[in-house]
Amino acid sequence: MRVRLNILGEKIAARWKPALAAGLAGVLVAACSTAQLIIPPAEQPLTAETVSLLGKKDMAAGAPIFVRIFKEESELEVWKMRGDGRYYHFKTYPICNWSGELGPKQAQGDKQAPEGFYSISQTQMNPNSKYYLAFNLGYPNAYDRSLGRTGEALMVHGKCKSAGCYAMTDALAEEIYALARDAFRGGQTSFEVHAFPFRMTQEKLDRFKKHKWHAFWRTLKEGYDFFEANRIPPIVAICEKRYVVNAVLASPQMVDPSGRCPRFQRPMLQPFSPRPAEWQLASERVTVAGPKARDASEVAATTALSQDTYASAPVGSIPGLPAGVSALGFNP
Repeated sequence: MRVRLNILGEKIAARWKPALAAGLAGVLVAACSTAQLIIPPAEQPLTAETVSLLGKKDMAAGAPIFVRIFKEESELEVWKMRGDGRYYHFKTYPICNWSGELGPKQAQGDKQAPEGFYSISQTQMNPNSKYYLAFNLGYPNAYDRSLGRTGEALMVHGKCKSAGCYAMTDALAEEIYALARDAFRGGQTSFEVHAFPFRMTQEKLDRFKKHKWHAFWRTLKEGYDFFEANRIPPIVAICEKRYVVNAVLASPQMVDPSGRCPRFQRPMLQPFSPRPAEWQLASERVTVAGPKARDASEVAATTALSQDTYASAPVGSIPGLPAGVSALGFNP
């Protein structure tokens, strides 16, 4: 009798094993489905607040972007294109840290953060940076190389640590990275980054008339003024080891950064003039709160003192560049 019961028990167990296994698997799947999906930093969506601001400003998440950096003020601006083809200010972010002094980077190891006009392609985006998230500025560009400048891996990244880079907090690096990511996915093939020593007003530039970089900064100011007037980044060329802005080739040809400048055309743009109902949108600025390791007044004072050590020849007008045009200068 006991043997028959054992056999019967084994048959019942065998019959129920598949059902029990299937039930257990279902429980495990259900448990996994309730677990939070881990999204890597590079794929984090924009916050609801940021998406709301895009909507308020009538900007598509995938619309092209343009970036400006100002060392002295430790600020990074993101601009986005709207339906009229012009760029409108989206946000100003605090730069947590940058290294070196006012002036361009010249050599590997000088710990200078670059100044100039740079172009960022999708291949320069680094989702696996040891500094959280990053994009490479593309230094040295053709202009830098024509002057024999050296260096590599100059980034905008997180972690608030800099040795020649522009370092943000992780949270702000994540948002800026996401804005660039979405612009690429929206069809933008590259975006421009203009890195300036300070906001290029004439008043601020006049503080440094004796500085060794004054002539270089005047050229940067032409690019700054062009965008301020037109709300479109200027077209770029490099020749004779200098930046030339708003320069369109009269005919297709190769441009040698160290060679003679070819004949350029200077297209005249219609200055930016928003519709009456959009003046407020065009002029408003959203500034994000956050830490800045560099004090603007201290940076300016140090630069003003250092200019006395430079022998600076009188600077005349730059030939061939009428006032109001820009001298941008990037050739990939």
